[in-house]
Amino acid sequence: MAEHDVSDGARPEIAVVGAGPAGLAAAERLAGAGCAVTVYERMPSVARKFLLAGRGGLNLTHSEPHERLLARYGAAASALELALAALPATALRDWCESLGVETFVGTSGRVFPKSLKASPLLRAWLRRLAEFGVAIETRTRWVGFEGDRGLTLEGPSGRFVRTPDASVLALGGASWPRLGSDGSWVGPLAGAGISVAPLQPANCGFVVPWTPFVSERFAGEPIKRAALSFEGETARGEAMVTSDGIEGGLIYALSGRLRDAIARNGEIRPMLDLRPDLSEEALTAKLAERRGKSSLSTHLRKAASLSPAAVAVLREGGPLDENPAALARRIKATPLRLVAPTGLDRAISTAGGVTFDALDDAFMLKRRPGTFVAGEMLDWEAPTGGYLLQASFATAVAAAEGIMRLVKR
Repeated sequence: MAEHDVSDGARPEIAVVGAGPAGLAAAERLAGAGCAVTVYERMPSVARKFLLAGRGGLNLTHSEPHERLLARYGAAASALELALAALPATALRDWCESLGVETFVGTSGRVFPKSLKASPLLRAWLRRLAEFGVAIETRTRWVGFEGDRGLTLEGPSGRFVRTPDASVLALGGASWPRLGSDGSWVGPLAGAGISVAPLQPANCGFVVPWTPFVSERFAGEPIKRAALSFEGETARGEAMVTSDGIEGGLIYALSGRLRDAIARNGEIRPMLDLRPDLSEEALTAKLAERRGKSSLSTHLRKAASLSPAAVAVLREGGPLDENPAALARRIKATPLRLVAPTGLDRAISTAGGVTFDALDDAFMLKRRPGTFVAGEMLDWEAPTGGYLLQASFATAVAAAEGIMRLVKR
């Protein structure tokens, strides 16, 4: 695509496909620079997954040093480095403040709006977009390309084509498809010869073949103060037993590593430490205390402070040796049999997507000059903790800046 000369004062027309955080962030930056922006969204309303995330407090970003934050993106860190440097966590907090939404840093270093809600932020954001003249067309799905710059869209009145000066695709991944991001964009992109890594669940739970006793009695019960170790990596936090497996922050922290190991080797057995705050020796001493006529389960609950759910998970690892030292070893290293990740429909985020070798440094498709990609459509993943939204915003702003250079704004 040739550069668009706007020296005559014409406003470049930009299409943004997808009204999640990445799409809205790109629209704001472009409209603020004087572009005429239209956002197309397949759902009846915008930012549905963003609002769902807000139910848990809306973790916007993380306050840790930039180098540590960048490392959270693993293999994609080098591809995201410039975008994250241009829009660091401090800039994202400043943006929130500019919308009248105060933020704070939690004890874990995570950043939240003071209201712990997404809806006030989204309302203020949509007001700003309206003031900038951004048009939002809902119930409109992107279905493919037309010619060099055209987009084929499908709305309530049927299919139509728009040919903007440039466009941003910000269609999300494929997690929580009922909220709008269903991964249907993979086919049209692959059909246009654009490299797309297979979409996989990230920050997801895993299937565990529990006995009926655990799946029926303890589904929904938490396992607190635990640690999970696998292939030399250890995470601490809380997990939740489900009817068909296990999920929660403790599991999500290692989910990429666990998912890939299952793909290579079939089922795996990471080790669960049910009392990471106690040494094996200290735990042995507690378990050696007088038991009396108490059952083993009662003794484990009282002496080792294990919840009924933790005791049940402990027993799932096989028969228990009641010797205090053997029990302590088992509590500190309970094998957890994982046979598969749970599906994309239950994952928090998505791994895979448009590969970085299909893009230039501004996230423009090499095979479709003038078409940029941002957010979770790109082939990166990160743990929960604010990193997902941080990279979605940063790549969107980087794509918008690339468009502005392209059209000489």
